Amino acid sequence: MQIPFTKAHGARNDFLLTWRDRLPEHTGDPAALARAICHRHTGAGADGWILIANTNNDADAAIELWNSDGSHSEISGNGTRCAAALLVESGMAADEVHIATGAGIKSLRLLDRLEHRYSFEMNMGRAVIEELHATLVPGRECVILNVGNPQCAVFTRDFDFDWRVLGAELEGHPRFPHRTNVSFIRVVDEHSLEVRFFERGAGETMSSGTGSTGAAAAALARGLVHSPVRVHTPAGPLELRVENDDLYLEGPAEIVAEGQFYYESGQD
Repeated sequence: MQIPFTKAHGARNDFLLTWRDRLPEHTGDPAALARAICHRHTGAGADGWILIANTNNDADAAIELWNSDGSHSEISGNGTRCAAALLVESGMAADEVHIATGAGIKSLRLLDRLEHRYSFEMNMGRAVIEELHATLVPGRECVILNVGNPQCAVFTRDFDFDWRVLGAELEGHPRFPHRTNVSFIRVVDEHSLEVRFFERGAGETMSSGTGSTGAAAAALARGLVHSPVRVHTPAGPLELRVENDDLYLEGPAEIVAEGQFYYESGQD
């Protein structure tokens, strides 16, 4: 069967987006389909697969996110911007976009558009700090928090260690029964951070919207930075600011391709 998709990325965190009403009938297990379509060598390749559906509530659309390993996730900041770009390009939204996610309805404001390239500011909501001084990693300061999905923020002086291995260990730590996203944070100055990401269900990513939000929220809570905060990722900077305790994330989204994935049940 053929699975239609649009490919987009938010700061090189890439996603395949499919309109739910265009899915063939009897596609089977969505987790298996997500693993197949996201596979870097035998699929279309992406960090995650997003299903977009019409909704009758206060949102322009609803999205459902599946990670590349087939697990389900509440929200992706970069992925939600990609969905917003597709809604604007499809004429289903304009300068203000409201999207229902697994973490509630998120509002985005279109800042700029040049053909298929977009820039949005998204209200990420309020961070919930669960442990301000966690002791999961001997010798390293950690903050455990939630920004719509679980985050473990680890502070470091540099990245000259195997943070990917540590990220995988923390993702599946018993402290997190549903696994967690992990960010490694180097404080540059009072308004900027450098961050590396190991995301739940996807592994290392070039950037992360919720990871950047969690990193900034953790550093703000510890008094290490002040709003606004620039988060330097391997894919470039993302901007965050605080207003009435809500975190606002500014970043790009670019639509890069459309296509059909030829799927056979069981091929993942």
